[in-house]
Amino acid sequence: MGPLQQTIAIETHGPGLYEFTDRVIGFVRASGIDTGLLTLFVRHTSCSLLVQENADPDVRRDLGEFFRRLVPPASDPSMRWIAHTTEGPDDMPAHIRAALTQVSLAVPVAAGRPLLGTWQGIYLFEHRDRPHRREVVLHLSA
Repeated sequence: MGPLQQTIAIETHGPGLYEFTDRVIGFVRASGIDTGLLTLFVRHTSCSLLVQENADPDVRRDLGEFFRRLVPPASDPSMRWIAHTTEGPDDMPAHIRAALTQVSLAVPVAAGRPLLGTWQGIYLFEHRDRPHRREVVLHLSA
């Protein structure tokens, strides 16, 4: 069997982590592939992908706060050096946050399931303030 590919949409409503682990598990399960490699790729430059703890919501809150402090909005006085502001004061900081994280993930698959740890989930990390429809490509090779 050749590789399988699907694009899924994730609706966001502002900054934060949006878990979509169940959709990934469903894609792998429906594929019929027992052993392989799953690649995930987000088709945007102001959000990213993460494997992160999915048990305690404080982890997601703390990560969001850390990145807000690390890269404040362009309206913050410390960010006066930013030139790219035509798409709003949150756009360039979102690009910086995405550059510090990742836009693709590779997850091994065995027994027809992604080999995630007990508390691991797969997240889209939205870095923009306004709602977006994000696309993530899932590619599974046996």
